[in-house]
Amino acid sequence: MTRPHGHVPPSAVLLIVGAVFCFTLLDTTVKVLSERYPIPLLVWARYAVQLLVILLWLLPQMGVGLFRTDRVRMQLVRGAILPLSSLCFFSALKYLPLAEATAINYGTPVLVILLAVIFLGERMTRPRVALVVAGMAGMVLIVRPGSAVFQGAALFALGASLLYGTFQILTRTLAKEDSRVLLFYPALVGTLMMTAMLPWFGVDVAMPWADMALVAVTGILGTIGHFLFILAFQRAPASALTPFTYVHLVWATLAGWIVFGNFPDAWTLAGMAVISGSGLLIALHERRRAKGAVQEPTAVD
Repeated sequence: MTRPHGHVPPSAVLLIVGAVFCFTLLDTTVKVLSERYPIPLLVWARYAVQLLVILLWLLPQMGVGLFRTDRVRMQLVRGAILPLSSLCFFSALKYLPLAEATAINYGTPVLVILLAVIFLGERMTRPRVALVVAGMAGMVLIVRPGSAVFQGAALFALGASLLYGTFQILTRTLAKEDSRVLLFYPALVGTLMMTAMLPWFGVDVAMPWADMALVAVTGILGTIGHFLFILAFQRAPASALTPFTYVHLVWATLAGWIVFGNFPDAWTLAGMAVISGSGLLIALHERRRAKGAVQEPTAVD
């Protein structure tokens, strides 16, 4: 039986909260490891482990159907953009406080609107204009002259947000594709891309077993997070679940404070509140016109 569009079962909410908690643990682990190892190695582990899990999970069920798509070129482009977004975001995590990097990444809904207007010909309504301006104002409050975030690394976070916004737009254009295929191609392309890059970044450094385990854990956490998202989507519409992804900012703030001793100042907290508010309103505004479309919450690593 199809659930009403506005109904969000508690189980779906718990799954989303659990998913963004996994992503917070992933980000925290990456930030710790980035002090000792190249970012491309960490991104490679993230996608290689996910690819392995997907192959073990879905290949026996689907066979060659897992590779089957009517739009191979678009799938490959989309599959390349997500790991590039991760590469930028992990680079931002190396230099920026965890909460601030996460908050900037939540500017994606604003960028999705702009990209949809530019590339999909969607109309820029007055509510959209207001929410875009509000979201940008929130980012300015976080990345402001004189703040710890006002540095070149902030461009990595903004680049990650822009790339993920592009990824979402491409996801919309592939709305009729099997969701399992949509999950598979970024893992496949990301693994191949990062494998090709590894020799250029000195990844032959000695790594103790404990760090090897942590590197593997980053991939496992990302896979579990995406799997929890899929389970949540089976219970409620993505547009209805999007507001709950903003718990990610709470987890990131707590993790940054507990693990790294960084707590956002008042201006940054205000910026995070503005970004969250504009993102939630965007989700509500877009919900009416997005019924039936393939959507993805912002919280993806």
